[in-house]
Amino acid sequence: MPSLKDLKNRISSVKSTQKITKAMKMVAASKLRRAQEAAEAARPYAERMEAVMASLGKNIVQYEGMSPLLVGTGKDDTHLVIVATSEKGLCGGFNANIVKGARAKIEALIADGKKVKILCVGRKGAIMLRRIHRDKMLETIELANTKQVGFAQAQSVATTVLDLFAVGDFDVAHLFFAKFQSALVQEVTGQQLIPTPLPEVNADAQSTAAYDYEPDEEEILMDLLPRNISVQIFKALLENAASEQGARMTAMDNATRNAGDMIDGLTLTYNRTRQAAITKELIEIISGAEAL
Repeated sequence: MPSLKDLKNRISSVKSTQKITKAMKMVAASKLRRAQEAAEAARPYAERMEAVMASLGKNIVQYEGMSPLLVGTGKDDTHLVIVATSEKGLCGGFNANIVKGARAKIEALIADGKKVKILCVGRKGAIMLRRIHRDKMLETIELANTKQVGFAQAQSVATTVLDLFAVGDFDVAHLFFAKFQSALVQEVTGQQLIPTPLPEVNADAQSTAAYDYEPDEEEILMDLLPRNISVQIFKALLENAASEQGARMTAMDNATRNAGDMIDGLTLTYNRTRQAAITKELIEIISGAEAL
């Protein structure tokens, strides 16, 4: 049974930990609002960009000489899986859930006989995936020195992806991230980046709207396709930033509550032990007095 000094030290240690988790919860809560606003503001632009790509692409995808970013390389042999996670931990199952979704996709591709390569954005995902798929890891892009995610970081990641695609390192690219729903819910999302996914054309439901593009559709697509990759990655990074703060706030709140419960239990044990020690000493004194 631990001594009174050990229990007192343990209570003091848990109280110190509780102060840290409470402070981290408050910091995460203050960062969450700004990150959530940024993620929600980026969604309409990214969704509209996808819609424009689909509208242009479905009309001219059959033309010769179209960019492989739209029509693909003609092969489906090598897949690049881009896994976006955080740089820091203490955010519950946020990183583990993203990695779990990416691993399920990787294992499904391998089962289909595909070759898989992995590009990690964020240190935590790289650490987890390196244990099992070290031979498939291409590069880890760390954003530890970035206080707030901006389009420049997304463009840097997109440039790396486009360079790999240009030299023929992969045929299809998938992006995994966590879409922010609330502080309690972050939805792991897998999105195909390359080639740009196009909607299925329904012959019975043709669009009645007609658009004239200047310059022509091919020229617009050649300029927008690389930009679309950057925009989709930027959206994913913003969603991740909001999801990370929400998950951290929830995790630190749970840790603070658990620390409080532990302090209550340790305090009760301390008081009982102290009472037992006092009672024992009184018995010894009374017994000694009676012996005299």
